[in-house]
Amino acid sequence: MKLEMICTGEEVLAGQIVDTNAAWFASTMMEHGVEIQRRVTVGDRLEDLIAVFQERSLHADVILVNGGLGPTSDDMSALAMAKAKGEPLVENAEWRERLEDWFTRNNREMPLSNLKQAMLPASAVMVDNPVGTACGFRVKLNRAWLFFTPGVPFELKHMVTEQFVPFIRDEFNLDSKVALKKLLTIGQGESALADKLEPLELPEGITIGYRSSMPHIEIKIFARGEKAIAVLPRVAGHIKMVLGTAVVAEDKATLAEEIHYKLINSGLTLSIAESCTGGMITSQLVDFPGSSSYLQHGLVTYSNESKVRVLGVNPSTLDDHGAVSIATVEEMAKGARQILDSDYALATSGIAGPDGGTDEKPVGTVAIALATRGGVYSQMIKLPRRSRDLVRSLSAAVAYDMLRRELLAEAVIVDYQSIGRFSK
Repeated sequence: MKLEMICTGEEVLAGQIVDTNAAWFASTMMEHGVEIQRRVTVGDRLEDLIAVFQERSLHADVILVNGGLGPTSDDMSALAMAKAKGEPLVENAEWRERLEDWFTRNNREMPLSNLKQAMLPASAVMVDNPVGTACGFRVKLNRAWLFFTPGVPFELKHMVTEQFVPFIRDEFNLDSKVALKKLLTIGQGESALADKLEPLELPEGITIGYRSSMPHIEIKIFARGEKAIAVLPRVAGHIKMVLGTAVVAEDKATLAEEIHYKLINSGLTLSIAESCTGGMITSQLVDFPGSSSYLQHGLVTYSNESKVRVLGVNPSTLDDHGAVSIATVEEMAKGARQILDSDYALATSGIAGPDGGTDEKPVGTVAIALATRGGVYSQMIKLPRRSRDLVRSLSAAVAYDMLRRELLAEAVIVDYQSIGRFSK
């Protein structure tokens, strides 16, 4: 089965918004063992939409079309599809009734423009949208089924999960015996990981893919068929051994997620003091419901005065060593932990750039500490030639990994191939 995607919208084409729908759809389909072979982005111009529908339908078996199903004049997907097939738009009575009922239940008067969302190509098969007013549909053109979905991410995800995936499984008799193992890594580039993994002889039905989402690179191990699925745990274990400390989580999207699930039912508590990361470590944990069960406080102590007055850093430490130093970040972590007697505390202080560096401490220098009830671990890492955002996100990842390793009773400080470190 050859699967493609067409993304519509001037704002997507012009880069005014990031197309997270395409990334989510590609990742979701890979988890079902199906890879997208081509993705096209087209603006809100009728002639261009017609042309791309006609052209790609000659080559693909299934095309997911995302966007252009709203009530405004620039939403042209249904009209373009009708013209591509040379047939009229007709009102879908079931969807009109659904629209009227939705507005009635929400005590709102339905604008006449919304009736446009019930107009579908004459040969279209309606596809239910249980969470929105945009009617999905599918149409056969040339060799391809074109499956139309709204651009709202929440609506798209419902329709892909509940409608699209079952449709392609039934239509193309896809083998559902697919398993996926994900290994999350930090500190090594994609090419370095590939150099280690590509020489491996993999059993039949096992393939490896990579997804870069800095500061992480995710390794996807696919198993297709019963025999491959049976050996997947052994293969994943061998890959973990080959990669060593680069692997920081299994079947988690981020290190923050890994830390969250390690702490949420542990009875342990965590406090955080951040300077250069500016609340990033705290915020990523707060993204997960239930984080209040272990997260006691997150303090952004950006100025030297706040480090002294809030965390109790000794002024002489700042005078003698500077804000970006092992000595300062250790006192920050100790102070953060002592405020509420937390089990653990993380602290960061660094030079994220693009300015502010010196010969001794260039941009990308970051000190990180983990305070525990038994002592403090600390390191100062080097992240040269990285953007400000990447310096901060990599620093947060290393801090998380220090805590993760402590929770597992492993060595807290380890070497990462692409992250340098100052000697104390």
